[in-house]
Amino acid sequence: MTSVPTTAPPALNRLPSLTGLRWIAAMLVFGYHVGTMRIVTQPDARAVVDWLFTLGLSGVQFFFILSGFVLVWSARDGDRRRDFWRRRLAKIFPNHVLTWAAALLVMWWFADPVVPRAALENLFLVQAWDPTPGYFYSINNVSWSLSCELFFYLCLPLALPAIRRAHSGVLWAVVVAVPLVILALWPGQQLLPEGSNWWFTQVFPLVRSTEFWLGVAAAELLRRGHWRGPGLPLASLLFVVVWVAAHWIPAEMWAALLSVAYILVIPAAARADVQGRRSPWRHRTLIWLGEVSFAFYLVHVLVMMTVLRLTGHWGVGLPGWSGPLAVLGFLVLNLALAAALHRFVETPMMRRLAPRRRNPAATSAAAPSDADAPVPGVAASDAPAADSGAAATSGGVVPGPRGAGDGPRDGRPVEYAGPRDPH
Repeated sequence: MTSVPTTAPPALNRLPSLTGLRWIAAMLVFGYHVGTMRIVTQPDARAVVDWLFTLGLSGVQFFFILSGFVLVWSARDGDRRRDFWRRRLAKIFPNHVLTWAAALLVMWWFADPVVPRAALENLFLVQAWDPTPGYFYSINNVSWSLSCELFFYLCLPLALPAIRRAHSGVLWAVVVAVPLVILALWPGQQLLPEGSNWWFTQVFPLVRSTEFWLGVAAAELLRRGHWRGPGLPLASLLFVVVWVAAHWIPAEMWAALLSVAYILVIPAAARADVQGRRSPWRHRTLIWLGEVSFAFYLVHVLVMMTVLRLTGHWGVGLPGWSGPLAVLGFLVLNLALAAALHRFVETPMMRRLAPRRRNPAATSAAAPSDADAPVPGVAASDAPAADSGAAATSGGVVPGPRGAGDGPRDGRPVEYAGPRDPH
């Protein structure tokens, strides 16, 4: 077995590029729904939307991989399972319950029928386990992905000790195998009963968890310093190439190819932050957008559907160039609502409901042998002095590694100050 240090690397708020990437994933999903709702009808503009966002559904795949990566990267071996679960519930449920209630109010306004079973499944985030047509996309339909995430959150603390002990070769096998499994799902779904194909491949939490575990394996490899992927410039170029080339590749290969593109970009962005290298995803505006992306994801479909139904444009779109203008309007409106939801619901409820992380200094004092374990892949020389405090987040300036005057560093992990929020 490979010896794995127990000292955790910097948390997500010390990897601002990953926060910025969350906004990119949200935009992929937003663009996809703009296309499926047929908001834009002007032929030239419609062609652009179709070309850019035909693959936008994979934005959820991006979220799942990123979620697995982030949670393993930021996990501390001393964290209690119940604290992890409580933090995750505090993160997702306040926004979810509010948007669930808003969706029911909209349904009441339009006199839409409400199936009690579907509403309850949606409220408790178990709808993704129900293959009944219409149930897994019930009420606020995008919350099906939260149903999957809730399953991932339940499993991770149970599996994390084994992940920490696993040989790096096993983790690499997961990284290689997951895209192949995704590719095999396309012909494999033909063995399922008619009508269950979409649910099984696109919604079923056990199947979608493969993407989460892909991110988990990559994060653990990077944590150990064993990740061998390309740097951020090359990884970003490969992503663009895959995105463009996919338009000429059979649709059954899209998800597998994009999973490869995503798992190259995410660790590359994380490593760029750790090593203090340039990253386009570290811009202050992108970081803020990434912070509100969860709220944006939850409100965007509900808002667009409601407005289109109220104006009589649902299913028919808007004529001429009013369609693209409406899309821009929806983007601004959803962003404003997401910012309010993040500030007045998500953030205060996280502070109120989530347990505080234990003091890392106290943990080190209790287990001095852990303090001598270096953070894999994070040498003191990886963080240039010019960047020691220049990496910004939405909450201000990220404290850099402690300088030579703060105490000895040879053979010790790079230490970061400040609060830790793993998501």
